[in-house]
Amino acid sequence: MPGEGEVLVEVAASAVNRADILQRQGFYDPRPAPPLPRPGVLRPDRGARHRRVRLGRRRRGVRTARRGGYAEKVAVPAGQLLPVPGSVGLTRAAALPEVVCTVWSNVFMVAHLRPGETLLVHGGSSGIGTMAIQLAKAVGAKVAVTAGTKEKLERCAELGADILINYREQDFVEELARATEGAGADVILDNMGAKYLDRNVRALAVNGRLAIIGMQGGSRAS
Repeated sequence: MPGEGEVLVEVAASAVNRADILQRQGFYDPRPAPPLPRPGVLRPDRGARHRRVRLGRRRRGVRTARRGGYAEKVAVPAGQLLPVPGSVGLTRAAALPEVVCTVWSNVFMVAHLRPGETLLVHGGSSGIGTMAIQLAKAVGAKVAVTAGTKEKLERCAELGADILINYREQDFVEELARATEGAGADVILDNMGAKYLDRNVRALAVNGRLAIIGMQGGSRAS
């Protein structure tokens, strides 16, 4: 049963992202200790019912969670429910909150990307990357991306990316400098961490900002 300030929701669908995989492996704040009874950090819900609302009153929403997104029903804080846009189904809505909030908070609220600036997105074809491309273009920024295949870069271009860099064949510092006439990136959204730190710093423009959201390349750099 839901507690004070909670709602009981029926899970309609749940997304799977890297955090879910890490959590299942015993990382990403796995409290209680693994094996977790119900993993899943992102889900859209239907049939939310507040314990203080009269029986039968239903709400719809999308919610992100630390865990439990793969359960059939779960009690969650009411403040973490978001309305689902009328034009978006619940299944598609599962893909939105985690990625949109991650990009918006890091690229715009923390790194303050502005119209006319250049954003470099590592892993441009990922969920975070594709959302970053679209949001940055929507505010009038120029977007550079790195990806590992021609097909991935083509998809990034379809979404609006201006500068396409194959990290398996090209040095992103050199390619970005060439494309920006030496100016570099005003903001870099990085999911690699230590492995890219030195080159990221060299790729930054004067007064550039580096937002690190992942440690796939390690967490310590010399």
